[in-house]
Amino acid sequence: MSVDMNSQGSDSNEEDYDPNCEEEEEDEDPGDIEDYYDGVANDVEQQGADAFDPEEYQFTCLTYKESESTLNEHMASLAATLKVSHAVAKLVLVSFHWQISEILERHKSNPAQLLVEARVQPTSSKHAMVHSSHHCAVCMQFVRKENLLSLACQHQFCRSCWEQHCTVLVKDGVGVGVSCMAQDCLLRTPEDFVFPLLPSEELKDKYRRYLFRDYVESHYQLQLCPGADCPMVIQVQEPKARRVQCNRCNEVFCFKCRQMYHAPTDCATIRKWLTKCADDSETANYISAHTKDCPKCNICIEKNGGCNHMVMGFLLFSADFCWMCLGDWKTHGSEYYECSRYKENPDIVNQSQQAQAREALKKYLFYFERWENHNKSLQLEAQTYQRIQEKIQERVMNNLGTWIDWQYLQNAAKLLAKCRYTLQYTYPYAYYMESGPRKKLFEYQQAQLEAEIENLSWKVERADSYDRGDLENQMHIAEQRRRTLLKDFHDT
Repeated sequence: MSVDMNSQGSDSNEEDYDPNCEEEEEDEDPGDIEDYYDGVANDVEQQGADAFDPEEYQFTCLTYKESESTLNEHMASLAATLKVSHAVAKLVLVSFHWQISEILERHKSNPAQLLVEARVQPTSSKHAMVHSSHHCAVCMQFVRKENLLSLACQHQFCRSCWEQHCTVLVKDGVGVGVSCMAQDCLLRTPEDFVFPLLPSEELKDKYRRYLFRDYVESHYQLQLCPGADCPMVIQVQEPKARRVQCNRCNEVFCFKCRQMYHAPTDCATIRKWLTKCADDSETANYISAHTKDCPKCNICIEKNGGCNHMVMGFLLFSADFCWMCLGDWKTHGSEYYECSRYKENPDIVNQSQQAQAREALKKYLFYFERWENHNKSLQLEAQTYQRIQEKIQERVMNNLGTWIDWQYLQNAAKLLAKCRYTLQYTYPYAYYMESGPRKKLFEYQQAQLEAEIENLSWKVERADSYDRGDLENQMHIAEQRRRTLLKDFHDT
């Protein structure tokens, strides 16, 4: 990596969901390397134990009609078994996350209690307390008996109050959550009770969308694609925090939390980390700058690529150092990649609160800087990827080989992005990890991965100086390090 001199130091898609919407072409983000998980297998063939891919995960992309058919099939089967209406069967399925085997076990042992827990039947004690009346309990008006409506709890309200209640809730985006109006009554209203009370087709369409959203979100094997205005549903056999990708909008996300994919960090930890980064954004602003001072001549420098190996050459001196710690690069070839490991003060618990607060901030900034650096490196390497594509195209046009002959260069850039993306998410994991032997092992593997990524980054940016075998060997090593770390530390 050379350096440049520089003088300067939820969900709206669910609400707007249209089952009949037509596909639209989406603008690609020029800052991303598209599909860098795909197309590199031939250049990094793994053998034996190395062939195990800890990220391998089977999933299916379903359209609205396909997912609706799946839901209806489960609902119809359960309704017949429990001898309840289809609408009630759906509420039971939602309450137990569509885990039919658990529902059948509960039904076998206590059918009445199953319906109580699903909030479609009241407890016998509450049911006995209800008294017959021709007055609406909301508006207190005297109402003819045929205009009083109630759920299984027998809490009676006039049709007009029910209509207003359902209309307000549906306008607020409520689906399955429409419940009885009586105080402390938690019974849910089946959809066949609500639909006749909604005054317009527009409101009924909204209610259908909200119901579909709630049915999918409650299903332990389904997730709505978080892509903007995307109607696809992802289906898996076993729900895990794994990488899935929509085949319609190409959105990549974690199946479990629907946020950006974040291995090896788990869902709860990445939420804490992102919240902390947002809360402390002003504190961390000063380290977000693109520039640093050269450790040898103090000239302000700016990184122009993803690699952290910095080389400066002048007539009177040269410098070869690490962008992150500004240390001599020659010492970075050791077994431990020291600048990736935070050295905690073992005596900090015995010092003042002010000292502990400073140490806590120092630790956070250490991990945040490395997190942010790899994020920026990904963006810079996307530019390298673009240059490689242009170079391949130029060679093909000049009859210097076919696209297939040079595709290994493109695959090397893709693999580099894939490895660096994983490395970026090792830092939140390490930040929250408790000290001990397991953390030492993690830091060792993190250091190994970081070192090989920097070697790969250096070679990708200078691909013309390395033959294909050398570059592919480095790809193999980097991917092996990445898989080893995920195999040992990614939640399975």
